[in-house]
Amino acid sequence: MSPTPAPRRVAMDLLLVAMVVVWAGNYSLVKSVLRELSPLAFNAARLIVASTVFLALLAWSRHRGGAPGRAGTGAAAIPRPLRAADRLDRADWRALAGLGFVGHFLYQFAFIGGLARTSVANSALIIGCSPVAIALATALAGHERIGRLHWLGAALSVGGLYLVAGRSAAIGGASLVGDVLMLGAVCCWAVYTVFSRPLLERHSPLVVTGYSLALGTAMFVPAAMPALLRAPWASLSTWAWWGIVASAVLALNLAYLIWYTAVQRIGNARTSMYSNMVPVTAMALAWAVLGEHIEPVQVAGALAILGGVLLTRLSTGAGRAAGLQPPAEA
Repeated sequence: MSPTPAPRRVAMDLLLVAMVVVWAGNYSLVKSVLRELSPLAFNAARLIVASTVFLALLAWSRHRGGAPGRAGTGAAAIPRPLRAADRLDRADWRALAGLGFVGHFLYQFAFIGGLARTSVANSALIIGCSPVAIALATALAGHERIGRLHWLGAALSVGGLYLVAGRSAAIGGASLVGDVLMLGAVCCWAVYTVFSRPLLERHSPLVVTGYSLALGTAMFVPAAMPALLRAPWASLSTWAWWGIVASAVLALNLAYLIWYTAVQRIGNARTSMYSNMVPVTAMALAWAVLGEHIEPVQVAGALAILGGVLLTRLSTGAGRAAGLQPPAEA
């Protein structure tokens, strides 16, 4: 795989920073909507909205790009991550269904269940282990060569995350079930990220993300139906409706597209390191918008996280994906 030109690397980094900002702001947005809706009803509603948006984008892309195997007149104008002209075979659909089950159905239940049963500090610390879990799964799957510099960056980032959010974490006790569920969510996200790579060799991020999310939503909604039926839809505030749409379009549609575009182009391990910047960004937003106090030790933790991301950024050559190329339509 030839080195990515510097301007494209910088553009990808900027998109990942935008993704981090969206996910950081999403926590406060979700918290405000959950005052009026149960977690299951909210999740099901935003998954339905996000799936509808993705399916509409896929239909638009197929129309502009022409029939499978034949480019249309507008194909060149469609950004590469949004192209959907290639035909999916049965093996692709089975893989997408598996990704939908693990990455959307199981992940959402584990994440919501864990968040309801454990503290925010425990949640942040456990979710912060995602880059390590993804790097391990990536190395075991043979998708990338993970160098020492990347492992050092991951360790530095997790240590910084502990300083930012983990000092008040508690192990065991009443939160043990929630902690285990959060760990399960981390494992689901790692599997979802790593096992998307074979599909991303042949298809665009829109195809992989859009169809897997739609299939996962089709599994999630029936399980959440009791909560959907009990939800007070008629009395929801305008803000709550906007919150559902914003969380779907920004935190799911936009952020997931950025995530999988980065996975396709710079690899699982480097992409995953940016997720540790989410609590740092959330902390900065709380300081800037809400005037919340930030302790010096948290600033040190934030610098450690950013340093860890920088180390993995510098380890690009050692950790470059082994043979992964953009899909044929790109």
